[in-house]
Amino acid sequence: EAGFMRLREPRLKLWNKYRISNIPSLIFLDATTGKVVCRNGLLVIRDDPEGLEFPWGPKPFREVIAGPLLRNNGQSLESSSLEGSHVGVYFSAHWCPPCRSLTRVLVESYRKIKEAGQSFEIIFVSADRSEESFKQYFSEMPWLAVPYTDEARRSRLNRLYGIQGIPTLIVLDPQGEVITRQGRVEVLNDEDCREFPWHPKPVLELSDSNATQLNEGPCLVLFVDSEDDGESEAAKQLIQPIAEKIIAKYKAKEEEAPLLFFVAGEDDMTDSLRDYTNLPEAAPLLTILDMSARAKYVMDAFVNDFLAEKLKPEPI
Repeated sequence: EAGFMRLREPRLKLWNKYRISNIPSLIFLDATTGKVVCRNGLLVIRDDPEGLEFPWGPKPFREVIAGPLLRNNGQSLESSSLEGSHVGVYFSAHWCPPCRSLTRVLVESYRKIKEAGQSFEIIFVSADRSEESFKQYFSEMPWLAVPYTDEARRSRLNRLYGIQGIPTLIVLDPQGEVITRQGRVEVLNDEDCREFPWHPKPVLELSDSNATQLNEGPCLVLFVDSEDDGESEAAKQLIQPIAEKIIAKYKAKEEEAPLLFFVAGEDDMTDSLRDYTNLPEAAPLLTILDMSARAKYVMDAFVNDFLAEKLKPEPI
């Protein structure tokens, strides 16, 4: 068993490092820098079997999106019309129930953002199984779409953002840089769109809509007694400087931080999370949960020890 664990650990580190949630997955790296060149290697092999586009590095958004975009009334616009706007790139499909329910909310959000005078456009990138299904779904949408027949451009956008599941809403700034990959969570959490364009917060309050992020890699979660009104806010203030420092350190290396940061109050969802992970009832309780490795670290304040891999996990 010890030998098996030794074999497993490096493999789990790779799964966590690259946030793998689906298999098979093929990731291309730059051997000299170790940076990810392309997350969707399987699409690359399908789209470019001859390797004509090698080394498959990320291209700027404006280059990948270049070409005509449609409105559901049949009108066509050039992608250059997006310049100066924030853009939501919406990967979705009619056959997927969570997509349909997000679309209903997103239509309202889009309207509110436009009414507030913000420069914002959404581009639907369909994963529908037929053009008929695409047309039916797109008829409900007030924004733009990549033509269904332009499969190459749809695939290039999937590759550019390493899409592993739908619905996914990527929000870009007017320069085409990613503001957040968690547009779905942001739209559901901020119905009045007050926080638009949803720059990521270093510390999130754990909720039903963002709990799926617990599966994306190691997460620091501070559980608090939320019956005390100021407790949750005070807990956020406590973790925020640590979170900001770690995020900034990895951003300087152009890498994603290896930890997400949450404060969790008391509700049914956090109760079931505590039960599932066999955590003690104490509050406040500081933990690091690593769902993909089925490991937890329960402690006072040893975030840095975790990052230095000095802590021994307990099984979940």
